[in-house]
Amino acid sequence: MLTLRERQINAIKQMLNLNSQQPKALAAEPVWKILIYDRVGQDIISPIISIKELRELGVTLHVQLHSDRDSIPDVPAIYFCLPTDENLDRIQQDFSNGLYDVYHLNFLAPITRSKIENLAAAALHAGCVANIHRVYDQYHQQSDQLSYYAINRANTRDEEMEALMDSIVDSLFALFVTLGNVPIIRCPRNSAAEMVARKLEKKLRENLWDARANLFHMDATQAGGGVFSFQRPVLLLLDRNMDLATPLHHTWSYQALVHDVLDLGLNLVYVEDETASAGARKKPKACDLDRNDRFWMTHKGSPFPTVAEAIQEELESYRNSEEEIKRLKTSMGIEGESDIAFSLVNDTTARLTNAVNSLPQLMEKKRLIDMHTKIATAILNFIKARRLDSFFEIEEKVMSKQTLDRPLLDLLRDGEFGQAEDKLRLYIIYFICAQQLPESEQERLKEALQAAGCDLTALAYVQRWKGIMNRSPSISQATQYEGGGTKTVSMFTKLVSQGSSFVMEGVKNLVVKRHNLPVTKITEQVMECRSNAETDDYLYLDPKLLKGGEVLPKNRAPFQDAVVFMVGGGNYIEYQNLVDFIKQKQTSNVQRRIIYGASTLTNARQFLKELSALGGEIQSPTATS
Repeated sequence: MLTLRERQINAIKQMLNLNSQQPKALAAEPVWKILIYDRVGQDIISPIISIKELRELGVTLHVQLHSDRDSIPDVPAIYFCLPTDENLDRIQQDFSNGLYDVYHLNFLAPITRSKIENLAAAALHAGCVANIHRVYDQYHQQSDQLSYYAINRANTRDEEMEALMDSIVDSLFALFVTLGNVPIIRCPRNSAAEMVARKLEKKLRENLWDARANLFHMDATQAGGGVFSFQRPVLLLLDRNMDLATPLHHTWSYQALVHDVLDLGLNLVYVEDETASAGARKKPKACDLDRNDRFWMTHKGSPFPTVAEAIQEELESYRNSEEEIKRLKTSMGIEGESDIAFSLVNDTTARLTNAVNSLPQLMEKKRLIDMHTKIATAILNFIKARRLDSFFEIEEKVMSKQTLDRPLLDLLRDGEFGQAEDKLRLYIIYFICAQQLPESEQERLKEALQAAGCDLTALAYVQRWKGIMNRSPSISQATQYEGGGTKTVSMFTKLVSQGSSFVMEGVKNLVVKRHNLPVTKITEQVMECRSNAETDDYLYLDPKLLKGGEVLPKNRAPFQDAVVFMVGGGNYIEYQNLVDFIKQKQTSNVQRRIIYGASTLTNARQFLKELSALGGEIQSPTATS
């Protein structure tokens, strides 16, 4: 059964195959073509199709739509962009200049009738109507910046909010067209998630009941039976306001750490090149973390110390293979012509041939080891400089209501304990998780934060948010934190014994105890269809029904598949928690799957900036426009 990613890749490959069904085996000589995209189109393609794969699909040139381009005759041009006025003007300009002989136009969202008529008029005027072979509304997810700040700012006009919600709805609609399934929608009432849910239900229903434009009645080869087999998935729409602590939480798993301290984006992370010559300016080096990286796929959810040990083991394995090749080369110099010597030479030759044949894989393994060593070293430097291991351990204790070893005030006053940003994140989590925090204690903690150089603007918004949450018992009950806590295991024995390049001195080898975050607890309850005070009041919308109730039907079978979407921004901490949860739920008879998505994927620094911007609006409302 195809995964969502595989279906996305197939949809893009079909587009690059000039929107004809891709043959089982690629032709020896592909049709050569040019790919022209805007920024959104590039962001969709770049994480899932490599330049090498584009070449194999016959794409000889890929360029930005708004760049200066020369005329290239006899080669089809594939456009992949949003149908914005700016983009359409540039396409019409290309028609007038006669840049290409054949045009295949693929738009990332539905194009309006008036725009398609204007495009047709421009083609007629340029005399290139016959050159336009296909015009398609492609349905792929867009990567618009739909931040928590944009959705929650106080002075957002109604039309701006409608546009934000429509953008999310268009992307979710595109997702389910790609999946080939119509979901059942669940979401909390009176939230941004409800706005998205009702708009999406309307859009799905209108499409389902439109016999001519129904996108869910594709032919069997195209649909592939849908990602989810016979059962329909549940789409759980949640609002970021349900949980502000998790996005600020310091983390301990590899992928989430890369995102938190190194700004992972579109599978790329930039690390300063330590090999630069003395005196030369260090340039950031791009590291590509994709599904073809076996080490990344295996260890991205592992605690950082486990990753450091795994890198060391991979390095030892590589060195052993290298030594084996060197030893085989040396042993080829056997003297004498006895039968034993001859058979030894034959045996060694065969082994050396196998070793030489494996050299490309060995070189790739070495490249990945070097890359992950570089990334892990950069993370380790951040952990030591900012005491990230201690912040993670303390926050886990706060969230699981354990007693701290040192009073929080002492930690905030300690000049050598982390950076101002880290202390502010810790305080906000402490403030959110505390049931009652006396005003006097709040003031002392704030004074310590100010002395540490913290910008307290974000606190004005967090205090208002907590006040609203306390007045909504059902919401606050659903978002009770239970943190797993941590335990410190024996220090890094493997790294010490193997003479590791990672100097882990002073870093705690923390093991996180298994626990569910608020989003995971709600997902479990919704998938199980259990009667529960937290989720009973959630809307239940079925786009396939012309008229239906908005409450969960009795005796509803549990869902095997779920799409969890966070309106207002998600993070890798929640993603990893859901991955760990669903692994535990797998049995030999039942395969369950969860797809996690969000309007944006923000790290703690970015989220803190958004909270500060919202807090600034509260403190000086007249200054904002």
